[in-house]
Amino acid sequence: MRIVPVLDIKNGVVVRGVRGDRVAYRPIETPLCAGSEPVDVMAGLDALAGPQGFPEAYLADLDAIETAAPNVGVFDGLAVAFPNKRFWLDAGIRCAAEAEHWAARREIVPVIGSETLQSAGEMRQLTGRDVVLSLDFRGDEPLGDPELFADPALWPARVIVMTLARVGSDEGPDLDRLRAIRALAGGRSVFAAGGLRNADDLDALALAGAAGILASSALHERRLGPEALRLAGDR
Repeated sequence: MRIVPVLDIKNGVVVRGVRGDRVAYRPIETPLCAGSEPVDVMAGLDALAGPQGFPEAYLADLDAIETAAPNVGVFDGLAVAFPNKRFWLDAGIRCAAEAEHWAARREIVPVIGSETLQSAGEMRQLTGRDVVLSLDFRGDEPLGDPELFADPALWPARVIVMTLARVGSDEGPDLDRLRAIRALAGGRSVFAAGGLRNADDLDALALAGAAGILASSALHERRLGPEALRLAGDR
């Protein structure tokens, strides 16, 4: 079970994501570091994971997702501070050309969010590329081209099941939806996102076939500490 820490970026700082209501997101307050600067927050998260830190992290550029300019300076700073880390970047990618632009940076794995992608046809142009597809849901509603959700042949090797209403909710992962996507995914790695509470949820996710989960609140609130993170790899 892979734990992928999340940094939600807005106006150049890390914010606390709650239920996908991005207008209401505010700079994060966390016991892991002072302030909300991305490099400091990432360092605080890495300290939980031990001497090597997390090998990868998920960056949601909320400004780019909402069609503003991407936080390129933030990405540059993180790349310098953590040269051995790979960042899964959701920067509101709308077409294959934008994904190719970000893929040119060795530290970035582009995340293709169904919410912002123009059409399923753009995914066909990325066949075989090192990208991640995020299948985004708000409540029971899939966000984006229905073909993306119905045709697993379009999916890359890694897929995220993003349940926005559970982000920061402390309601537990959406296991039913995860199982439904997992049943279609074949040998692809399926990651959950939203609602993680504790190590018991990690056990439930493993039983449901998840390869991992994106995590934020459970880390900042220390409901997943160093021992739980160490044991997560055994699930």
